[in-house]
Amino acid sequence: MSRRPTSPNGVRVNRRPYVHVDSATVRDTRISYKALGLLTYILDQSENWQVRSEQLSRGEGREGRDAVRKAQHELAKHGYYRLERRRFLNGQCAMGTAVSEYPVQQWADDYEEFGQNLNIPVVEQEDGSFLVKYKDGRMGSDGFAPDVDAPPADEEDAPAPPDETEAPAAEEKTATELKAERAAAARDAAAAKKAKAAATPDTETPTAPQQPAGKPAAAEQQAAPPGTKAAEKAAAAEEKAAAKKALDDAAEEVAKWWWADAEEHLGKYVGSKGGYVAVRSQIRSALAVGYRKRHCADALRHARKHWPSAQQWQDSLGFVTKGIVPKAPYGRIAYSDEATWGPGQNVPGEPKSSTPSDTVDDVVFGIIT
Repeated sequence: MSRRPTSPNGVRVNRRPYVHVDSATVRDTRISYKALGLLTYILDQSENWQVRSEQLSRGEGREGRDAVRKAQHELAKHGYYRLERRRFLNGQCAMGTAVSEYPVQQWADDYEEFGQNLNIPVVEQEDGSFLVKYKDGRMGSDGFAPDVDAPPADEEDAPAPPDETEAPAAEEKTATELKAERAAAARDAAAAKKAKAAATPDTETPTAPQQPAGKPAAAEQQAAPPGTKAAEKAAAAEEKAAAKKALDDAAEEVAKWWWADAEEHLGKYVGSKGGYVAVRSQIRSALAVGYRKRHCADALRHARKHWPSAQQWQDSLGFVTKGIVPKAPYGRIAYSDEATWGPGQNVPGEPKSSTPSDTVDDVVFGIIT
């Protein structure tokens, strides 16, 4: 279908079914036209289409496999694309592709974290989401926005009536600090238990000789009775469970406060019942990597969303902690004929004009996998 241009020097467009690409992505000068074309082609495929560099390089007018691989790495470097080694709850594994209409900073960070490798290991969680498994064993966010098309959560997952209206205190201990305190307490308990066992006479097992003061910890472990290792393992398990509970409690505290604060200032939430659970999960992930409850509270107020997307959440955390202002994170970038093509491009006799700046677009673009 053709149409008349809106101005004498405007563009006439033949329109057919199209693939949606964020305007900020089209104008991202960090990626080449070749990489942008590859991204657009992949976004135009169905979700069950398997991406293969050999297939992408076939056909007339294609650049070849090496050029395609180079473009894939270029997109991965800036957070548009990556391969995933997916491990599912049933133990099965599969390779898949993740692609985004807009740059995901978490993907760009993971690309560098794994040595500029396209393959990123992810593990399925109980709720159907995935977490990235890093080389040191820790688990982190996969950078995906919450699935707005997912079926509503069960009634028990609905948010409890908020009973806290005050924001979390500014000086709160991080999950790492809490873990260190729990570890120290567990070590003290294990030492007290060992001392009590050594002081109690045992006719079957000789009491281990008391180590002189100043002996290294390794010598104490060698002289300790066999039951000590089991006690230490139990203490470590208790410490891990305590750290997890502390993290869950902190996330629940911030989530309850935000749900009440958001309904007071933004109105009643009308999305799916899983919204509260998703926000709580986002907060927990932030606390797990060292953000404080105060940071999370400020970031939620800055995002001004009951349930911010993954990109909005990351941008808001960066803003409140490091003062990073996202560069046109959503919406269109103002267009100017003179800025793009130079002066003198208007039709003679017509007043100079440029496309007015769009207002901020609150639409959250989905991610095609």
